[in-house]
Amino acid sequence: MNEVVESVRHWLQAFVIDLNLCPFAKRELMKERVRFAVTNTTSTEILLSRLLEEIQLLETESDIETTLLIHPEVLQDFDAYNQFLDLVDALLDQEGFAGVFQVASFHPEYQFADTEFSDAENYSNRSPFPLLHILREASVEREVSNYPDINEVPLRNIELLREMGVDRLRAILHKES
Repeated sequence: MNEVVESVRHWLQAFVIDLNLCPFAKRELMKERVRFAVTNTTSTEILLSRLLEEIQLLETESDIETTLLIHPEVLQDFDAYNQFLDLVDALLDQEGFAGVFQVASFHPEYQFADTEFSDAENYSNRSPFPLLHILREASVEREVSNYPDINEVPLRNIELLREMGVDRLRAILHKES
């Protein structure tokens, strides 16, 4: 499991922070307020249960700002993962967490609608393993409201990733030199 967390930490640093894909991530990582939770389940039902446990933990532990729930053994197929996100939204609604928490999605084969699989912009949501990023809605709203030109962030990210090129992005993602 340490190897999985190490790989995700590398990705978080090399992609999200060093490339500034998310301008809010660095502070929380430096303050050690990011929880890395790994589950080796092969069951989507158990993954949903683990997700709920992590959300409940965030609800009670204010020292944790956000959680990355890494699940390397389940939902390797991106289409299945993408469909699973509907279950995640339903869980948030059912348990009364809609508007309190949100879940961002990252996957090794992430592909935005209307893109080709090999398009560089897909790397903004590609990670070494499938993972669910649980965020506090109030924190997201606060950060977004205080950030100048928040709507420019995705456009800047696309431009940066395209300039870097897929070969370089793939090398960073897979820790190649």
